[in-house]
Amino acid sequence: MIDDAHPLHAGIRLRPVRLSDAASRAEALTRSRAYMRPWEPVRPESFYTEEGQRERLAGLLAEREAGRVMPWVLSDAEDRVVGGFNLNAIVLGSFHSAVLGYWVDVECAGRGLATAAVRRICELARDELRLHRIEAGTVLHNTASQRVLAKCGFEEFAVAPRYMHIDGEWRDHRLFQRILHDGPATGIV
Repeated sequence: MIDDAHPLHAGIRLRPVRLSDAASRAEALTRSRAYMRPWEPVRPESFYTEEGQRERLAGLLAEREAGRVMPWVLSDAEDRVVGGFNLNAIVLGSFHSAVLGYWVDVECAGRGLATAAVRRICELARDELRLHRIEAGTVLHNTASQRVLAKCGFEEFAVAPRYMHIDGEWRDHRLFQRILHDGPATGIV
């Protein structure tokens, strides 16, 4: 099921990323660049190119094979990328946790797609990856993303000073987590 496409609504689906998504992802990121600027690191120009995205996706797919990342995209009815979602820093053992990161194309923002995708990712993380918790962080003033996390059952647990370099400065972040289950940790190594 983790490798399946998951319909969300209005012709949008969540599916695992493919290397062939590079051009479409570059277009969506370029289109959304100004919109996402307050929430993103400063990126080199190459990040917004097909070649730059092909390199990025190759790295994500290698990390997926190693079990450290689970990358998805949102795609529309024409299979055009309109968002990206990653479970990063997947750690098993006694932790069974990951860090969630995501973005939605400016043309699709405000339609509930992030909320629908995060809900589905939480289900997949619990049922397929057997994770215990997911963590996410937002800059202090990213209230839209904070609403998404709250709707999906995440609770704020800390404010981290100068946590991440975003939009050219070290920014404080609100940290959230969602406990997915309290059952036994499976496959502890």
